[in-house]
Order: sequence, then structure tokens, then C-alpha cells
Amino acid sequence: MVRLDRIYTRGGDEGETSLGDGTRVPKHHLRVAAYGTVDELSSVLGLALAHGIPEPLHGELQEIQNDLFDVGADLCVPGDAGARLRLTPAYTTKLEQLIDRENEHLAPLKSFILPGGTMASAWLHLARNVCRRAERLVTELRELPGENERVNVEVVKYLNRLSDFLFVLGRVLNDHGRGDVLWVPGKKLGG
Repeated sequence: MVRLDRIYTRGGDEGETSLGDGTRVPKHHLRVAAYGTVDELSSVLGLALAHGIPEPLHGELQEIQNDLFDVGADLCVPGDAGARLRLTPAYTTKLEQLIDRENEHLAPLKSFILPGGTMASAWLHLARNVCRRAERLVTELRELPGENERVNVEVVKYLNRLSDFLFVLGRVLNDHGRGDVLWVPGKKLGG
């Protein structure tokens, strides 16, 4: 269980922070950027939730926020440090089940979608973009020398599937796609 007695430690005043294994790294380290972006994603989901998402989706998004803390915990500790929390394929499987359930009721797309429609849908489109950024940072981290084996590949799979779910959910919250804002290629040119 996590217990925070103090909010500030002064440990980062010189521009460094500690990873979960105690290693000190610069605050701009790619690993810190990756799990920081996952934290940002959770905050954007909180904004979407504050704009009225019905059940069961509301509860499922709160579960995803919890999962994102698991993702951050996984990223925070490089390598396989014993009994620490690691994402498993079950996290991604659950997202795939949610995607299939919600996508079943949506009309097929005939155009790309512009972020917008309802407030909750717009926030979910922003969340999807933040999720994609987190995914890019994690894949970039895996490319650093010595990091590929120290980053759980399940994190990449989970973030990839989560961005798909957020896209589908954005459509669901736009009256099951009927309120989607569609891209009109060349609209300014009369296209």
C-alpha cells in the first residue's frame, strides 16, 4: 500500500528524480516522460468523466484510470525487479472486449473524424492523442541501448489498444456516431 506522509521531499530540486528501483535519473529522462504522459492521460480521462459519461462506461473509464497507475508503476521500475507490478495480457484482452462490445453498435466509418461533438467525446479524442503520445514515448524508450529488455512489451500493447478504445468511445458518446464531426477532404477548395 502506498503511504505519503509528505508531499515534498526536495529530492528533485536539482532536476533529478528517483525511479521505482531507487536509480536517480534526470527529470527529462525518456522513462520519466513516458510515465508522466501516462499520468497526464489519466488526468484527461478525469476531465472526460467530469463531463458526464453514463454507466457502465463511467465505471469502466475509472477502472482504466486505475490501470494507468499500474502502467506507470510498470514503467517506473526498469527491468524485472522481482515481485513488482507488471502488466499482463489480461489488461489488453479486457480492452479488446470493451472495444468489440461498443463498436458493434456503431455504423461503419466513411470518413475520418474530427475531434468534437459532445464535450465528453472531445475530451476522449484528446485523451486518445495523449495515449498515442505515451505509446510513442514508450516505443522510443525501448529503442534506447539496453532498454528494450527493461520495458514490458505489454505496456505498448495496452496503450495501443487503449487509444483504439478511446476512439470508439468518442464515437459512442457522439450519439453512437450520428453526431461525429466528419473530415471533408479539400473542403476549403470546394471539394
